[in-house]
Amino acid sequence: MSHVLAAVAWPYANGPRHIGHVSGFGVPSDVFARYMRMAGHDVLMVSGTDEHGTPIQVQADAEGVTPRELADRYNRVIAEDLRALGLSYDLFTRTTTRNHYAVVQELFEGLHRNGYIVPKVTTGAISPSTGRTLPDRYIEGTCPICGYDSARGDQCDNCGNQLDPIDLINPKSKINGETPEFVETEHFFLDLPALADALRQWLDSREGWRPNVLRFSRNLLDDLQPRAITRDLEWGVPIPLDGWRDRPDKRIYVWFDAVIGYLSASIEWARRTGDPEAWRKWWSADAEGKDARGYYFMGKDNIVFHSVIWPALLGGYSGEGSRDGEPGMLGRLNLPTEVVSSEYLTMEGRKFSSSRKVVIYVRDFLERYDADALRYFIAVAGPESNDTDFTWAEFLRRNNDELVAGWGNLVNRSISMAAKNFGAIPPVDPAGLTEADRALLDTAKAGFAIVGDLIARHRQKQAIGEAMKVVAEANKYLSEQAPWKLKGEDDKPRMGTILHVALQVVSDANTLLTPFLPHAAQKIHELLGGTGVHAPMPVLEEVEDLDGGPAYPVLTGDYTVGARWESVPLEAGRPLAAPKPVFRKLDPSIVDEELARLAG
Repeated sequence: MSHVLAAVAWPYANGPRHIGHVSGFGVPSDVFARYMRMAGHDVLMVSGTDEHGTPIQVQADAEGVTPRELADRYNRVIAEDLRALGLSYDLFTRTTTRNHYAVVQELFEGLHRNGYIVPKVTTGAISPSTGRTLPDRYIEGTCPICGYDSARGDQCDNCGNQLDPIDLINPKSKINGETPEFVETEHFFLDLPALADALRQWLDSREGWRPNVLRFSRNLLDDLQPRAITRDLEWGVPIPLDGWRDRPDKRIYVWFDAVIGYLSASIEWARRTGDPEAWRKWWSADAEGKDARGYYFMGKDNIVFHSVIWPALLGGYSGEGSRDGEPGMLGRLNLPTEVVSSEYLTMEGRKFSSSRKVVIYVRDFLERYDADALRYFIAVAGPESNDTDFTWAEFLRRNNDELVAGWGNLVNRSISMAAKNFGAIPPVDPAGLTEADRALLDTAKAGFAIVGDLIARHRQKQAIGEAMKVVAEANKYLSEQAPWKLKGEDDKPRMGTILHVALQVVSDANTLLTPFLPHAAQKIHELLGGTGVHAPMPVLEEVEDLDGGPAYPVLTGDYTVGARWESVPLEAGRPLAAPKPVFRKLDPSIVDEELARLAG
């Protein structure tokens, strides 16, 4: 057994999340975490809402509310949506807790003591009309490196290079279109060049990563520059140094504080369990966390922060860069085992854009369709290693032809025939199993090693494909064996054997599909006469801030219960009732309806 950290990208709390977001960070991380728990590993899955930075400040000003009020609103919306999707967080929290502030400030101070945070006078952008600092992400222009004409002031999404607003050619404010003014200001910088050699050695030791992630990360090391980690902001974590703590105009920048959330959420989780040191089993690079592995899930626009910036922070805090140093009070910390990045999901051939209304939010989707229908589409057709287009026609086809006509049909007809003819799971004929019976049972049992290995290696498309092959083989078996033709009393033992084999494979396939389709898995477990929790679900709880701040909701759950990753023999005689359909067949008219909504 290993301690497995599933560190899930933090959704930004300036609005509800759309299905493109959860295809990158949400469903892949949950499939992995659920499988790892079922396989016997001790999993800690953490995240929360990212709530600092000037985009929140700008939007709050536009709406006439405080940044905290805006963050409160969307923290709850996002948490409710992720609960409805069935994402099994041990803790989904937020970055405005006092616990998070303390952990961020501890890492800042440790990096500063070790010489990896240095002051520097730089040039900042301000709005000529308001005199306020413009956030880097709100300045757009032409990239000086690749010529992309929509590069942001912090990063070019085309070539991936880090930028400063003053680097841009023809910079403009995205807020009002004006040309920013650049003024001198003092800030603290993370000295990334002093950590480059350690980062390169670490990246060279990585095995099994998705090639695009590793290649992109290594390329970034060729031109690392010091990166500002404070900004002229009013909303964020205070800078924990004398002369800076009480300044109302300087804060730690959001990109620095957000990645530290993985650690602060783990510490908060441990404190809430009553064992404040329990987090070290997943994080300590010393004896306590030696068997720990950490997997980070995000979309590809966040690779740089997880494969370069976050390892740099952890290594610098632990004293492992060119300036050496000593670990802080949290000790030496584990670096990521793997950065699992998904590509982009587009929608009907266009990039998701809330402002252009090319979007469907998770909440709106789940009001009309089942959570597992979305989870299935993301798993089988999502942007695992290539950009993928979500179309309503393809969603309809996958739902009706694969979930309903494939998996749902197998469940329904096998349980229906057994319930009608036996009222229970029938016994196996004492005469024994045929070659066809054994072949199907062997196929299902072999699926546990095949599917499990693929999920563990983040090949979820292949994994669910292998699970659905078991479903297809079972449907083929039933069609060939045709138990409905065995109507005589002498035929009943053979009918019972066929249905027992089919139900056993339904049970096995249900376990194989549980990480992907947990809502359906619980229903199918109960249709097979099972009791108790098969696929545990997250719950939304209201909690008090551990250090006296405002109360807030968190996602959590008890995941010590539920199915194990193994074939469990079905007991003959377990009562069965006529089943209800597990999946909903969708009317083809939904395609036109949804396209009309998209068109406005």
